[in-house]
Amino acid sequence: MPDPAGELVPTLDPASCRIAKRSVMIAGHKTSVSLEAAFWERLRQASWSLGVSINELVTLIDSRRSGNLSSAIRVYLLQHTDRPQP
Repeated sequence: MPDPAGELVPTLDPASCRIAKRSVMIAGHKTSVSLEAAFWERLRQASWSLGVSINELVTLIDSRRSGNLSSAIRVYLLQHTDRPQP
């Protein structure tokens, strides 16, 4: 299906698609998480809107996940974005 005007899928910013690996603390243990830059920014925004640190939010996500941590963070952020904000 052609989309020459970019109406269905706009041009993606290459920088936001780049994977960035960062260290986070989960229950006092340092671990590395790999996410696209766009997800790191959304995680920062989500933690700010909830009044917690990124480490605290990742610890909460980690405590409720059943699979890969990076995937759990991405799914959480999709769910967080879908929720109405106060």
